[in-house]
Amino acid sequence: MQNRCFGNKPHQSLYAQYHDQEWGVPSYDDRHLFEMLILEGAQAGLSWETILKRREGYRQAFHQFDPVKVAAMTDQDLEALRDNPAIIRNRLKIYSARQNAKVFLTLQAEFGSFERYLWRFVNNTPLQNHWKSLSDVPITTSESDALSQDLKKRGMTFVGSTIVYAFMQAVGMVNDHWVGCGGYGG
Repeated sequence: MQNRCFGNKPHQSLYAQYHDQEWGVPSYDDRHLFEMLILEGAQAGLSWETILKRREGYRQAFHQFDPVKVAAMTDQDLEALRDNPAIIRNRLKIYSARQNAKVFLTLQAEFGSFERYLWRFVNNTPLQNHWKSLSDVPITTSESDALSQDLKKRGMTFVGSTIVYAFMQAVGMVNDHWVGCGGYGG
């Protein structure tokens, strides 16, 4: 990819790979959606690159993001993760993964899949924006507000509107690649 939203800084190769191959690409796979939901919640207050560097650690710690296995984790399992340097060891974020897995499974049962629940917030079509710089990109939208509010009402945590908007960008519900970026496609 020639042009990127954040420039072509070689020291950001992990971020560049994520940007070029995953960010903004529509995802309809429930396990991937669950992974991104947990990772975005873990990122709160940190850089995304910090989370990308620990992604494999999260996959190991949270059973390859199998929501059934995560929902079944015990307090003892979760407490043990607080000693795991491969993830962010914030207690609230760790326990959030189990809580969110339980709600995730409820949503799958209610809607047939998490993907069906999720994508209705954008009328089942990715939103295409036309930003020219970082200062143009919002941190929340009416769609992220609505999704955040609904997830919270159902019992999820670490799903404020800013986190949810970042999640929506990550899973391609919103294409916020800048005009001129190779991922833009608008």
